[in-house]
Amino acid sequence: MNATTPGTPLSVDGTQDNASTVDPAAAGPAVTFDQLGLLPELLRAVKDNGYTHPTPIQAQAIPIIMSGKDVMGGAQTGTGKTAGFTLPLLQRLAKYASSSPSPARHPVRALILAPTRELAMQVHESVVTYSKHMPLRSVCIYGGVDIKPQIAELREGREIVVATPGRLLDHVQQKSVSFASVEVLVLDEADRMLDMGFIPDIKRILAMLPKERQSLLFSATFSNEIKNLADSMLKAPQLIEVARRNAVSETITHRVYPVAADLKRSLLVHLLTHDEEKAKQVLVFVGTKFGASRLAVYLERQGIAADAIHGDKSQQQRTEALEGFKSGRIRVLVATDVAARGLDIDDLPHVINYELPHTAEDYIHRIGRTGRAGKHGDATSLFAPEESQRLGDIEKLIKRKIERVEITGFNLGTATPEREHGRERTGSGHRREHEEKRREREV
Repeated sequence: MNATTPGTPLSVDGTQDNASTVDPAAAGPAVTFDQLGLLPELLRAVKDNGYTHPTPIQAQAIPIIMSGKDVMGGAQTGTGKTAGFTLPLLQRLAKYASSSPSPARHPVRALILAPTRELAMQVHESVVTYSKHMPLRSVCIYGGVDIKPQIAELREGREIVVATPGRLLDHVQQKSVSFASVEVLVLDEADRMLDMGFIPDIKRILAMLPKERQSLLFSATFSNEIKNLADSMLKAPQLIEVARRNAVSETITHRVYPVAADLKRSLLVHLLTHDEEKAKQVLVFVGTKFGASRLAVYLERQGIAADAIHGDKSQQQRTEALEGFKSGRIRVLVATDVAARGLDIDDLPHVINYELPHTAEDYIHRIGRTGRAGKHGDATSLFAPEESQRLGDIEKLIKRKIERVEITGFNLGTATPEREHGRERTGSGHRREHEEKRREREV
């Protein structure tokens, strides 16, 4: 949770006909957690983590969710939205808290759905953090690992289930989970659910839930498909949005380095070894799983501690890479867009776009990993001539011209032995990556 002194929240601009919008002035002056009506056990947990002031979305969402209303929230990763729904959810379930070992005393009462394993784990970590002074049980279930330990936990009784859609349906098939007592549903990162093809799974799950429940949907963007999904699962929701859609933090510095595609690897190494600021933690984005692995291996060969995170890695490999990055053992984490979705890394100073994303909105998602909670962030992009259209789309979306920086020896048109040697391989390499991008679907 990134807790800061809240600024002036902005309301969403007409995304759903049957929804009421939160008044931007409703949050009023800066408030503290003590003023939100949270239980003493929750306040203790919040203070244990050193927080006193809620973020803008927390200041708006917590009272609304505690009132029992459905919510449609526009918020990206890093706004503190997870605690914004976790705290009022725990408050609602507090009356069921029980130390009894009987599974019958711990039916599933809250279901939180997330698109990726990493995001599910982080949401569950938030649930555990804020429920530490309450005898409520929770479990995180996701694919890529043995299902048997998850079945055992569910059969012991868990009030709160955080899950990815596919693995949850596996448990439905195994008859290891019952939704009969569910009172609250949270759908987090709905836009990524859509991108990853999970909407049919979501609809199957919705059909199994009690009709009388509170439902919360959070999404960074609101396409027509997301609005249709919201219409089917929310009743007269309150709309909450704390930043304009596709808004970029003013604390992030943007720059692009024009460079030929076949010199990008060399330029990246140059930046990582000659720029003192970039000698710290750096998250590097690439377009494909193959490209992520290949670049991480190349950086390792250059003496730079690096690892890759993508959908073909096992859960254990992904967790180890992320923990190594957070601890500082790994300096550079190379990631694909979907694998990095939901990564919450405190004080991440640098994001590098090794390849510009195909959609301008993904640029905002990528750089949103840095410059959080009012801290300075650095967003660097390596820009090849064939990416001109993508760069133009990004500048149009963020409404600013990004500074171009040229480095001697890496200028466009620079001839090097590496380029001459690699010229005959470039065509086949590009065709290979094009084919992979066409067929790739992260899991």
